[in-house]
Amino acid sequence: MASIEHAFTFDTDRYRVRPGDAVDLSTWKTDENEGLNKSVGREATATLNQRLEAAQELLWAEDRHKVLVVLQATDAAGKDGTIRHVFDGVNPQGVRVASFKKPNPVELAHDYLWRVHAHAPSTGEMVIFNRSHYEDVLVVRVHNYVPADQWQRRYRHIREFENMLSDEGTTIVKLFLHISKDEQRERFQARLDDSEKNWKFSTGDLAEREHWDSYQQAFTTMLEETSTDNAPWYVVPADRKWFRNLLVSRIAVDTLDGLAMAFPTAEDGLEDIEIV
Repeated sequence: MASIEHAFTFDTDRYRVRPGDAVDLSTWKTDENEGLNKSVGREATATLNQRLEAAQELLWAEDRHKVLVVLQATDAAGKDGTIRHVFDGVNPQGVRVASFKKPNPVELAHDYLWRVHAHAPSTGEMVIFNRSHYEDVLVVRVHNYVPADQWQRRYRHIREFENMLSDEGTTIVKLFLHISKDEQRERFQARLDDSEKNWKFSTGDLAEREHWDSYQQAFTTMLEETSTDNAPWYVVPADRKWFRNLLVSRIAVDTLDGLAMAFPTAEDGLEDIEIV
């Protein structure tokens, strides 16, 4: 079994979708563990949480960069759990979570990116999209809410939208939480078997599960069409919750470390001040 050092050094880049690559999700493991066990993974994640907390404080203090984290997944893949476990220690003053549910009538009266753009991060801020503008090439496609030629051109819109955000100083990282159909079944059943988790389950979840293959096709096209150098997708194996959290923590910390941030220069003469 791999050591704790391996948890901080394994190659996260192999989970990244390269621009132009063909994607076959059936070949991407959902139960990866990099040779680690749960206890080692959790220990490493706890350390990474501390590093993420420090890096996010630096992001806020420097007030120069903007960071956007996009989470997409099928139902029960763990978007909420990822946010809770990975971003637990960050300062809420500098981090926001934006959740995108079924659009309301006002949102539907605008273009589909209108409601999204308003939640993009400002300088010094990290924003986590819990679902996102990608719903408009996923659920919209699967349920034929708009004609095919309409959702097909949205891939270009999205690439251009994210490229604009990047050009204006936003660092973007996108995470697709990849679980198996069997794992989704087990998680749904666990929600039904535990009365305190019944609220997480809806009969609508079963209706969506019937479209599993269509969603996998939609996710595949999403990854192929919109993973770019400036806004890459990572396919995160999510059957093992502890490994999902570890990999997301590694990607988040590596992303912030890559910004080469520094605390602002202090005012001159502070060393001579004594508080009385």
